[in-house]
Amino acid sequence: MITVATQPGCPPAGEASPDPLETQDAPAQTASPGTAESAPPSPQKPPDKSQPANQQPKRILGVMPNFRAVSAGTVAPPPTPRQAFILATQNSFDYSSFIFVGFTSAFAEWTNAHKQLGQGMPGYGRYYWRGYVDKTDGNYLVLFALPTLFRQDERYYTRGKGGFWRRFGYAATRVFVTPDYNGHDSFNYSELLGRGMAQGISVLYYPSQTRTAGAIGAKYGYAIMRDALTSVFREFWPDISTHVLHRRSPSAGQGTAAKGD
Repeated sequence: MITVATQPGCPPAGEASPDPLETQDAPAQTASPGTAESAPPSPQKPPDKSQPANQQPKRILGVMPNFRAVSAGTVAPPPTPRQAFILATQNSFDYSSFIFVGFTSAFAEWTNAHKQLGQGMPGYGRYYWRGYVDKTDGNYLVLFALPTLFRQDERYYTRGKGGFWRRFGYAATRVFVTPDYNGHDSFNYSELLGRGMAQGISVLYYPSQTRTAGAIGAKYGYAIMRDALTSVFREFWPDISTHVLHRRSPSAGQGTAAKGD
């Protein structure tokens, strides 16, 4: 009788040896009594809703145009001249522009800001077309013509982080500082010079009594302050929408977004 000696670890004769590729990384099946063979997947942690979305909508409250705002953390390429022209057109001919000018013209007529323009419906009409020209030429100068000339990006880039005063200061100073086409901070010639040029043009169609240096300076200061406060409002709108109004995160407005009007 012939016996075949088998070394430890070798299978008996007639049995196929296991494939080493299958057994090399095979986990040990050691299930202790009373335990499941595989642990159930751990439940996913719910998203932290305490953090603001920092996403900018194209409209605030469904009315106010927000085309110039870029959501926090977004890196956008510099706008082309065509994109800047479209941005200025959007801010000038959007339906909300006619509503905004309607309110400001009504207030100016009510306070008799320019006595030579008169009052009543005829006076309101004179205020209205002048106010609309003010807004439109300012948009094309600040958002299209001068940014293209100085190679500046006049969109508003949301900071979205930091304390209140840090974010407030950042937003309010965007009328003085804006990124150039290389993404570096630069003096905002487009805003400051553009608003000044718009006030200079307004001398041609406003009554002579309001063509004084003091009156023009007051209107110029108002335009700069309005743009600064609008930037502040845009900066904090995602927080207001999330924490105060309890709205869901709006879609990001990362394209041609607007700052100022």
